[in-house]
Amino acid sequence: MCTRAVGGLAHFIEEEGVPTTQISLIRPHTEAIKPPRALWVPFDLGRPLGVPNDTEFQKRVLLSVLKLFEESIGPVLKDFPEDAPADKAADVVWASPVNLAPKKIDLSDAGALRAAFKKEMVELNAWYDLAVKTQQRTTVGVSGLEMDQIVNFIGAFLDSDPANPREDISLAFSLNFAVDDLKAFYYEAAAAQPGRASPTAAELDDWFWGETAAAKVLFAVKDRCLKNDDKMMQLLGKILLIPASQSDA
Repeated sequence: MCTRAVGGLAHFIEEEGVPTTQISLIRPHTEAIKPPRALWVPFDLGRPLGVPNDTEFQKRVLLSVLKLFEESIGPVLKDFPEDAPADKAADVVWASPVNLAPKKIDLSDAGALRAAFKKEMVELNAWYDLAVKTQQRTTVGVSGLEMDQIVNFIGAFLDSDPANPREDISLAFSLNFAVDDLKAFYYEAAAAQPGRASPTAAELDDWFWGETAAAKVLFAVKDRCLKNDDKMMQLLGKILLIPASQSDA
């Protein structure tokens, strides 16, 4: 669950008399939501305890976040004082299971960009299915949409704001959740091939934002969001769709 959702939920739980604490990976979100107790850690997204298989380091992180229960009055936001140890797997070069050849796409041609996006999704489908079979789980599903619906929905923003596929939430939230599912699909598919080194978070980010048609679509969607009159859509374009580390990709 994302930092924003956990932080908001913590307030409700505390109102029922149950103390809470949490780990924060995105400090600005935590600063805005002000959960009762939070420990910010300077680790890669998806790794709240640091690198895998380092039990002593992970224990220190857990003890630090549990120690926040000693704080009776909040909100409390403290920084974990250590960087994550170097990931031993990082010494092995990772390569995506799918060779997405560089695409010379006219970014102003919405039809061509959308076609490349759809073709890419088809190429990754088998690897995503393998990932689900191997891991017996997936993080795809927060949007409540099927992948073909997600592709069509996000791709439609290249022309204009499409109809909202969900009636229970705003268009901005539908887009945000759809993009979360899209990235989860790509990242899980890319990490699936047996016999290859496990990719680091940075390698997956560089691959997705630097080599995929999906990323080119999202950069175009970002521009449309920034021009939208809706404040939440503008917020998506400013800070939520594209990570700050990739904003100049």
